[in-house]
Amino acid sequence: MSDELERKVEEVKQDAQVQRALKQTSPAEADEGPVARPRDKFVIGTHLVLLIALAAVHQLLKIRFPGFSEQYPLAQKLVLSVAVIVICLMVLRLIEVYFVGRVEDAVYQYNLKRVSRLVVFLVIAFFVLTILFQNWYTAVVSFGLISLILGFALQTPITSFIGWIYILLREPYRVGDRIKIGTATGDVIDVNYLDTTLWEFGGDYLSTEHPSGRIIKFPNSSVLNTPVYNYTWPLFPYIWNEIKFQVAYNADLEFISTTMKEVAEKEVGEAMMKQVRVFREILAQTPVNELEVQERPVVMFRVSENTWLEAIVRYLVHPKEAGRVKTRLIKELLKRLNAEPDRVLFPKDSTR
Repeated sequence: MSDELERKVEEVKQDAQVQRALKQTSPAEADEGPVARPRDKFVIGTHLVLLIALAAVHQLLKIRFPGFSEQYPLAQKLVLSVAVIVICLMVLRLIEVYFVGRVEDAVYQYNLKRVSRLVVFLVIAFFVLTILFQNWYTAVVSFGLISLILGFALQTPITSFIGWIYILLREPYRVGDRIKIGTATGDVIDVNYLDTTLWEFGGDYLSTEHPSGRIIKFPNSSVLNTPVYNYTWPLFPYIWNEIKFQVAYNADLEFISTTMKEVAEKEVGEAMMKQVRVFREILAQTPVNELEVQERPVVMFRVSENTWLEAIVRYLVHPKEAGRVKTRLIKELLKRLNAEPDRVLFPKDSTR
């Protein structure tokens, strides 16, 4: 492997997504840590002021009105409940600023914020219920029938929540990935606790790989029993695409092959081919190292079912650029091939 290629490989391996995909670890460099924004400081300060005010109200009621808590126990419970909510929200803000803020990857920040908010809201619900209804958990446990009814009623949401945990841990897809699951195909724009949202491309009204303008929502439980096709694997974020033309058996196949390859290489570009070469070297360090990845376009011929030959050019492209690249390629290929009709011998009129 050349020095330049080795340098490129090392640069790509520094990417956080590639490192996780390779399951490699590197010593973390010391940094100055996240800096709280003015808005974050204002929110945290507001929580502190509100907490002090609640404490003052609580003490005032105890000192100035000694029998108030016995006469109106619900009022004291409400004050304590609000104080618990304020403390939990302040802790949540501190976690998001000083812990989640240290994570460089935007997708992992998004997932950590979702998890931390869920945990904090569950803690709030537990403490508030405990304060307002001190024996609520004993009553719930004693009524097994309620648990049974809730189990049946919430079966789908619970399964979807488990699917969300699976998505976080196993990462079949992340926000920004282009995926296909079942009949749905699109870019992931949101992964919620219960469902996932896609920005659809293709669809019923388009024959090309372009956004349809629709969004697709499906329950997270789908990932537990449906194959997920991810077009943007960090170790190799490209897909193979191909264009077919029908030509006669007596066409100049060598000329067609050379022309199609030249056009495809010019369109794909040397920079992208170098990048694919880099990812091929990274793939060699994984269990799929026996996979042959050709960074340059390949032309092949196949016998068609309708008495013509199919000239096929196959090339690598980023999935989100596939539609635009194919359109440009078709235009340029037809321009070059139609310039030599006696050598290409495309089908004409009724002989098509």
